[in-house]
Amino acid sequence: MTARPDAPLKVTGRARYALDNTADGGVGEVGTAYGYLLLSTVAGGELAAMDVDAVRAAPGVLGVYTPFEPLTLHPVDSALLGPMWLPLQDKDVRYHGQPIGFVVAETFEQARDAAALAEVTYHERPTATSFSDGIDSAVDAQPAARQVPPSLTVLSDGVESIEDALAASDVTVDATYETAPQNHAALEPHSALAVWADGLLTVYTGNQASHLVAADLASALGLPAEAVHVDNPVVGGAFGGKATSMPAVLASAAAQALGRPVKAALTREQVFTATANRPATMQRVALGARRDGGLVAVRHDSWSATTRDLGFVEPTSHGTSREWYSTENLAISQKAVPLDMPPATFMRAPGEAPGSFALESAVDELADALGMDPVALRRRNSSMAPAGEDLQWSSKHLDECFDIGAARFGWADRTPGGRADGDWLVGMGTATAMFPGLRFPATVGVTLHADDTAAVATAGADPGTGLLGVLRTVGAESLDVEPERVSPRLGDSRLPPGGLSGGSTATASAGSATMVAASTAIEQLLALAASADGPFHGHEVGYARGSVHALDAPDREPMTFGEVLTATGRTSLAATGSTAPGEETTKHSFGSWGAQFCEVRVHRLTREVRVSRLLGVFDAGRIINQQTARSQLMGGMIWGVSAALHEGIEFDADGRVSNHDLADYLLPVNADIPDVDVRFVEHPDTLLSDLGARGLGEIGIVGVAAAVANAVYNATGIRVRRIPIRIEDLLEAG
Repeated sequence: MTARPDAPLKVTGRARYALDNTADGGVGEVGTAYGYLLLSTVAGGELAAMDVDAVRAAPGVLGVYTPFEPLTLHPVDSALLGPMWLPLQDKDVRYHGQPIGFVVAETFEQARDAAALAEVTYHERPTATSFSDGIDSAVDAQPAARQVPPSLTVLSDGVESIEDALAASDVTVDATYETAPQNHAALEPHSALAVWADGLLTVYTGNQASHLVAADLASALGLPAEAVHVDNPVVGGAFGGKATSMPAVLASAAAQALGRPVKAALTREQVFTATANRPATMQRVALGARRDGGLVAVRHDSWSATTRDLGFVEPTSHGTSREWYSTENLAISQKAVPLDMPPATFMRAPGEAPGSFALESAVDELADALGMDPVALRRRNSSMAPAGEDLQWSSKHLDECFDIGAARFGWADRTPGGRADGDWLVGMGTATAMFPGLRFPATVGVTLHADDTAAVATAGADPGTGLLGVLRTVGAESLDVEPERVSPRLGDSRLPPGGLSGGSTATASAGSATMVAASTAIEQLLALAASADGPFHGHEVGYARGSVHALDAPDREPMTFGEVLTATGRTSLAATGSTAPGEETTKHSFGSWGAQFCEVRVHRLTREVRVSRLLGVFDAGRIINQQTARSQLMGGMIWGVSAALHEGIEFDADGRVSNHDLADYLLPVNADIPDVDVRFVEHPDTLLSDLGARGLGEIGIVGVAAAVANAVYNATGIRVRRIPIRIEDLLEAG
């Protein structure tokens, strides 16, 4: 039995991703057509004209769609993302690389080559594309997730302002930190195949919640919900970037217009602008403390790049300083910097990942100013509840994470000035990690079959996170049968709505719903067994080890659930179970916690930085599958190294992305990553859900960039306050 039910398909190349699907000859005798996006070449203005005569005349072209001759789309108010921007519906150009046309042809190459023949003219307007230059134009952000206001101040009695609290502190640090914009860079680019048949639209597309994408497509196309079927059993990565799909919208509308299946896929270059990214941030953090290390004041002011219409803002101060440390006085603010740039959206640990770089770097600076061990300072100020709230953490074992991590990593051997190993300067750094413990509404179906197997199914997605394995494990436990008898199924909008693969919610949400569904199925089975036509009529019955037992006749042979179904003339029995956040949110705060440790080696002459050791110790409640959980956390920690040393979108002055491919957009390779050690302190959190699990998909990245930067400081004495860290940032010590 493999830990991941989808592993054999993936490692043998038999997993069917969106573009691997075919229309089986299409509708009637017409085959599949292929679409290609045409993107804007200016950062702002209005389309003056689009001469597409040569495009239409090109070989194989079937349709050309532009804002002058658009595909018909209707407004969409997404349950997940709110009002959606739909392509080709107006002539306004908001950023360089915006979709402004869609060409459909008999082959992908014909569509691509034809699109290059379009002649586009613009009425350009002055644009703002520099984040640093736009700071002065920043405005208050809109309320972020969990309805936290853009600005929040909590002061002790008698304290007039956060400035007064800082001034009264024995020791203060005050610094500004910067993080670069990033792209999700999922292995599978955004893509879709749309097929119309008998009034039903079937769309194959990698996404994070098939039922939500189906609802958005139905709205966009003006169709009843039951007329749209979205299928995505295999997703090649998402990380927050596949909550919606531009190719799915355009392919579906074009397939409707042309009366034949349409495939569309973004090129790697197009993914950088035709989707959405993590925005750039600037954060000013001021910390004030007493000589004993107790925090007196925390001020965290954040700026995030966003679009002109004030779209998504990275909630860096709200996801960190509001929750992580106890302080007598707190002031946080979040501002948006409107730019003519590609849109931003959720990306692995939104808020917490870039926010932790600033906060955890500042905490390290405070420890240095106090002459205090960085681990001891963090332990000294560990919070019992978010500031300004009475809701204590349901379960928090962060001190244990630091204890285990420090012992295992050899933290006691760390010296304030690092150490030398030949031409390499060696340093250690640490940081706190945290991500909220969340649940989304979810429904799961459990079906018992007469062959003594069971199916667990939901419309949720598994973009590599291991949710299929969770469904199998929790389903087997809840039904008290062997895991190999349980078949998990995901990624089909016709299945019960299983929440979203996002926010590190899938296991707690779908897993809890699985428990409810299994319990309901067992109740129905027992009622069936004891019914007038049942094999246990007249007996008191119970269930254990996949079988029905006569409690009042212990000598009677039990019957498996399959045998009960067969005896009553049934081939299956199905039940659903639903869960959602409830009154627990009024009683406790929830979060997963971790301690990150990093060792770096900086070459004395070249200033090359190498991460030599990583250790993460995490408190995420019950761990359902040790292997896949460790894999998730390792992946997040590696992404943290990438953020610290490699990754960042570069924009030219005209708003064009200059490194929009995987040759120039730097990502770590095997040689950049050492052995990564992951450990758990496992304390089930049954206050969040009966399953006892909290999210762990996103916490792995949190704090790693700060731990790297802190280790670099320990090794070199140079404090780098922006990521990614470049060699030139360290040359001053040469």
